[in-house]
Amino acid sequence: MTLVHDLLARGTWDTDQGHDMLVLRALVADGRLPLLGPPTSIGDFHHGALYYYLLAPAAFLGGGDPSAVVAEIALLGVTAVALVAGLARRLAGPAAGVAAGIVIAVSGSAVDESTFIWNPNLIAFSSALAVAAAWHAWSTGRARWWIVAAAGQAITMQCHVLGWTLLPPLGAWLVVDARRRTGGERRRVLAAGLGGLLLIAATYVPLVASELQTGFHETRAAIAFLAGGGQATAPDPLLRIVFVSLRIVAWPLTGLLTAALAAGVFAAVGALALVAWRVRAATPPERTLVRWIAATIAWSWLVLGLGVSSLASVTPLPVDHYHAFLDPLVVLGVGFSAAGLWHLVGRARVPGRLGAVAVVAALVAWNVTHQPPSVAPDGGYPAALAAAGRIAGLVDGRGGRIVSLPPFKAPDAYVYPLVRVGASISSFPAGLPDAASPGALIVLCDDLFVADCGGPAEDAVAAAGPGSELALADRFRPAPGRTISVYLAAGP
Repeated sequence: MTLVHDLLARGTWDTDQGHDMLVLRALVADGRLPLLGPPTSIGDFHHGALYYYLLAPAAFLGGGDPSAVVAEIALLGVTAVALVAGLARRLAGPAAGVAAGIVIAVSGSAVDESTFIWNPNLIAFSSALAVAAAWHAWSTGRARWWIVAAAGQAITMQCHVLGWTLLPPLGAWLVVDARRRTGGERRRVLAAGLGGLLLIAATYVPLVASELQTGFHETRAAIAFLAGGGQATAPDPLLRIVFVSLRIVAWPLTGLLTAALAAGVFAAVGALALVAWRVRAATPPERTLVRWIAATIAWSWLVLGLGVSSLASVTPLPVDHYHAFLDPLVVLGVGFSAAGLWHLVGRARVPGRLGAVAVVAALVAWNVTHQPPSVAPDGGYPAALAAAGRIAGLVDGRGGRIVSLPPFKAPDAYVYPLVRVGASISSFPAGLPDAASPGALIVLCDDLFVADCGGPAEDAVAAAGPGSELALADRFRPAPGRTISVYLAAGP
């Protein structure tokens, strides 16, 4: 139990995590099937609902305890390590497997992604599954493995809208596989490809149902986003591509590029140089996958660098997980390169082995000393649960409402633990309804967006509330950067 609690405390707990657990609770406890996934941060549309269905078993078995959901995500992270290490070993021998496995296992980014609830945190596993299955189909001639690859790709696309970027490279690989075969083997590959496409399409059935009920809201929102040029303008396209390229490669190796610019640039440039060397020097069967990896990463640079301007800027909000579907490919490239150095012969044998050890040791040393904290800066779910208990004690059974400042940020980080402790608190993230008369009002303020948390901002919300006069009963900081104010109605 202590281990599970510690795992939960490692991961951040904010609006996204509270929202996801509220949806999962409605799914497993009330039978309300979600048709859409989490809202995106780049437009007024959503990711895929499959994300919730993948986590539903853990939510059900855990009785709504977020610990079980985080444990499933952690297990999928461990599975991604096994898939990457196993694939590297199969193609380039034990040295590649050990190097790739160690690098992804100690990666601070990978560890962080495995310790909190968020939809992009599943895509490293799913893309590793897709690539490993595709290689198995290619190398064994068993076409049905392309369907497994499609399942992995479906998860990647459902867990983040940018995951579609991996689909064209996988599709091109399948086409090449079909063209090199003849007769019945070719037909089986093409049939598997068609089956895979149907499988991917089936995961969008909930979205279609939602579109039919809402007048195609998601489609219209996506078109409006694209027609508007996406987000705010970013630097020159060439500079965007360069920055995003370095950011993508550095992320699984040294973390956020701007947090350690020198180390990140050095690691990214070094990794790219080594992969370029393997593209030329590798022998079959490694050469096939290395070249596909290099082409896929280059394709992703263009798509993400030119098409997602937000990746060219750094904000306090995390976006690096958005391209985590490329993490297994970057780590495989490093593993193949380390093995290539290890297997050099002649006069290069000793320098090569020293170089392989140096590459892996440097990445391990960096990541071991740059692991995410054992307790999240906001205290994780345990801190939110403690705050909910404090609120519930003050409200003492009376009905209440919780609002959020700024209004666009929902208060779900505390709505879910309030539900768990049995408090009768309703959520109104954009303010109170006109005809509301709450017995208690809880105002959650985030000082990342609001300058006067704990002061006039909350008081103005309380004064605008209709019905009984509200008096401040408590004000505290449940986590750095957040302030909770509890107002109670006057009288008995």
